[in-house]
Amino acid sequence: MSSTILQLSGLAPSLTTTDLDLTKASTGPAEGVEGEEKNPFLAALGDRVRALRARRGMTRKAVAIAADVSERHLANLEYGVGNASILVLLQVAGALQCSLGELIGDVTTLSPEWLLIRELLEQRDDATLQRVRIAIGEMLGTGGGNAGLSPRIALIGLRGAGKSTLGQMLADDLGFPFVELSREIEKFAGCSVSEIQALYGVNAYRRYERRALEEAIQIYPEAVIATPGGLVSDAATFNQLLAHCTTVWLQADPEDHMKRVAAQGDLRPMAASKEAMEDLKGILTGRAAFYSKAQFKLDTSAQPLEPTFLALREIVRKVLQLPA
Repeated sequence: MSSTILQLSGLAPSLTTTDLDLTKASTGPAEGVEGEEKNPFLAALGDRVRALRARRGMTRKAVAIAADVSERHLANLEYGVGNASILVLLQVAGALQCSLGELIGDVTTLSPEWLLIRELLEQRDDATLQRVRIAIGEMLGTGGGNAGLSPRIALIGLRGAGKSTLGQMLADDLGFPFVELSREIEKFAGCSVSEIQALYGVNAYRRYERRALEEAIQIYPEAVIATPGGLVSDAATFNQLLAHCTTVWLQADPEDHMKRVAAQGDLRPMAASKEAMEDLKGILTGRAAFYSKAQFKLDTSAQPLEPTFLALREIVRKVLQLPA
């Protein structure tokens, strides 16, 4: 009985276009694709697949067999005209003995040196990676080793942690300028943070954020800096902060975060969510690993404002070797 009759009778599953493509054994690209305009990402992906196959010394047929895909499908992928599924890419990566990141163009796979460095760092614990990061920063002259001695005090944490309130109190106590980075960003852009993100997007906002931090570092040898909660989302900006400032993570319970932000009349980015608390907890969880890179941390939910400030004051004055 033919497969067509089986399909019509409901006794065999129907084959999708991809399924049919995977059963073909042609070694060249599908007909009519040579002259088609290629998507730049797919073209670059195809180049990487060919380069990795050449590096491994494998024929297309050998890779196709190892990846359990048709040669036609693999050829289309290499010619930059095959929009493969993520599972197919994972199979091809396995056949080429590389990571999925290397296949799709992760920056740490762009040269042999990158790959060799990455291999040295794989499976290392977080403490070792931190020491390596600091050593690299010192070697490249971007700082990192002496950040704990910096008289620039940067407060990090999610909105509602108390950065603005405690930051102003600390600056007044030390006689340092108080820099609220969100206000500096608004000065650069000439509009509010919410307007920047609405009009120009998050990437533009991150550029303003980095520029504001760079200028604060250049202008103020001594300062207390209250940072936006999402600053840790940009690795380059966060590296600058860690290299040039003494950092303190102000922590708070999710309930306190929510109450304090609501009291300010600001529910970003939870304003449109019916499950605001779950969203907030998700953001906290996602950023906690980055916030924890701060040299010090202080729980602002553990006690009232005045004793919390005194605890922060003690931490900072000890770091700066100032009398308590």
